Amino acid sequence: MENNTAKHFVLQLGSLVSLYLSLGFLLTILFGVINLMFPAATDTLWESESARESIRVGIAIVIVFYPTYVILTRSVNRLRRKQTDGKYLSLTKWLIYLSLLVGGGVLLGDLVAVIMAFLNGELTERFLLKAAAVLITVGLAFFYYVRDAQGYWLKAERHSIWFAVLTTLVVSAGLILGAMNIESPQEVREQRIDQIQVQDLQTIQWQIQDYLAINSVVPTSLDDLSNGTNIPTAPEGRTAYRYETTEKGFLLCATFATETPADEFFGLSRPIMEKGVIVNPDNWQHGTGEVCFDRIVSASE
Repeated sequence: MENNTAKHFVLQLGSLVSLYLSLGFLLTILFGVINLMFPAATDTLWESESARESIRVGIAIVIVFYPTYVILTRSVNRLRRKQTDGKYLSLTKWLIYLSLLVGGGVLLGDLVAVIMAFLNGELTERFLLKAAAVLITVGLAFFYYVRDAQGYWLKAERHSIWFAVLTTLVVSAGLILGAMNIESPQEVREQRIDQIQVQDLQTIQWQIQDYLAINSVVPTSLDDLSNGTNIPTAPEGRTAYRYETTEKGFLLCATFATETPADEFFGLSRPIMEKGVIVNPDNWQHGTGEVCFDRIVSASE
């Protein structure tokens, strides 16, 4: 009996942990989708990127833990049916009620946060959709376990199967909505390579600035910079970086696969405070294909 009690307890604990992870991150997905589909005028690029990142994390966790929850729950029910005539052991029943109390408090806290966001000026559409998402997910979980504690699902196994199908459809719909509002893994990879290239060009630009400060002229080629420092090279599969001198300064060129978001912040041209410096070093906005960043150097005395 002690072994059965321990097995019930561990399986039920794993089931409930998987449940609340699935519910919590399903809500994370839905909140992220709602924020992206109903943007506010005050939203920034950082908030949009944060929403997409939260959707990615949510998708990964739900894909792992929702099937885990279903498998563990079926294992618990089979064990109950075999060894306890469909009843929960007292220790397991306490675990369920305590977990529902704690988990319900956390999820209802999400609802409080939604209401607070509305009172702080969030769009009405966002508020209503987020409130509906919380009520549906929490409502389904509480309905299932209230009926389960009464032994209903073991008596009406066909109804439990239909309920499992319903919840799976809800979870699947959330995953599909999330996937539709984020970039594909290939697009994310290309964006990160583009960011690496911008960082490389910034490093090269600082090396040129150092050379300029010492020699009062820009280098004729990037080979002139190889004085014990490593010159960044383009990532594998991308065209090599290109450098050219101009009458006013120099060009740094690279090939990009994605466009810089239109509302991303870029520094303005630097005021000319001294001779022999790069006047406009901070603008790295780019489109797709080869893009050349035209840098102007203030004339040295």
